[in-house]
Amino acid sequence: MHVPDGFINAPVSLATGVVAAGAVAVSLRGARRELDERTAPLAGLVAAFIFAVQMLNFPVAAGTSGHLLGGALAAILVGPYTGVLCVSVVLLMQGILFADGGLTALGVNITIMAVVTTVVAYAVFRGLVKLLPKKRRSITVSAFVAAVLSVPAAAAAFTLVYAIGGTTDVPIGQVLTAMVGVHVLIGIGEAAITTLTVGAVIAVRPDLVYGARGLTAPLKLRVNGELVDAPAAEPAPVAARSPRKVLLAGLAASLVLAGFVSFYASASPDGLEKVAADKGIDAKAEDHAAADSPLADYGIEGITDSRVSGGLAGVIGVGVTVVAGTGVSWAVRKRRTSETSPSQVEETV
Repeated sequence: MHVPDGFINAPVSLATGVVAAGAVAVSLRGARRELDERTAPLAGLVAAFIFAVQMLNFPVAAGTSGHLLGGALAAILVGPYTGVLCVSVVLLMQGILFADGGLTALGVNITIMAVVTTVVAYAVFRGLVKLLPKKRRSITVSAFVAAVLSVPAAAAAFTLVYAIGGTTDVPIGQVLTAMVGVHVLIGIGEAAITTLTVGAVIAVRPDLVYGARGLTAPLKLRVNGELVDAPAAEPAPVAARSPRKVLLAGLAASLVLAGFVSFYASASPDGLEKVAADKGIDAKAEDHAAADSPLADYGIEGITDSRVSGGLAGVIGVGVTVVAGTGVSWAVRKRRTSETSPSQVEETV
């Protein structure tokens, strides 16, 4: 759903840029409460994983494909504020290096793909986990529903932005129907990827999943015929709780997906591209400002073998995204630490 240059007029593009900048600023502050020594590196990995999986377009209907948006996945794994930052980093890398998503439309894309999906998904997720039993399965079920709903919500948000600032005169009702219709199908794929990923991390390290914090029901023991809370277990040693294995496994998976599996992705246009072509939204689409980038269109200039070119571009994309995402998360974490005053430290001691 990467909006290219020329779809939205300059005033609305500027306005959404202001909205996106404000959302990122709020998220930078909010992420300080979400990130700690273990989850800060995970945020960079989440960004890289989203980048990799977004290269894997999957067919959803005749002549149409879809790909992960990632807002639900990021929000559940590392928190809603950090999730907005993760998806924003991905969109920035894609726009600058790979000419994917217009640069003048960067504010539109961050607003729709990072902010709307994350806010909607996390709101639905939190609402469901409060209603469902406190079990791991409840978390994955909630993640599935949240991811499904986040995608058509983003499609509706795009339609609203286009109704305000679209550069062509098209029936908005038809655009809304087409966008939401195809993105409901894409949402099912989004939900499957999100659920599998969240479930995999919960299976090995539930403590790393932000959305699972505080949701585990205490163990009960029967004493003299009555159920009482079991004594809390001793915390595991820091070394034993290191997320290194999870991070390495996630990074390896991201590299394989972007460097190899992406070659087999669907070549059909994604939901927005198909609707834009069918409804005439793309009549005034403009060439990307970074079209001459050596990595444009997820290939490496000068390499004629498409498999090698695309694979290397994917690996480079994962590398720069994980570095950028980790750098942002560590900077946020460091700022949080530096803002702890000596008096506060003395009080906690």
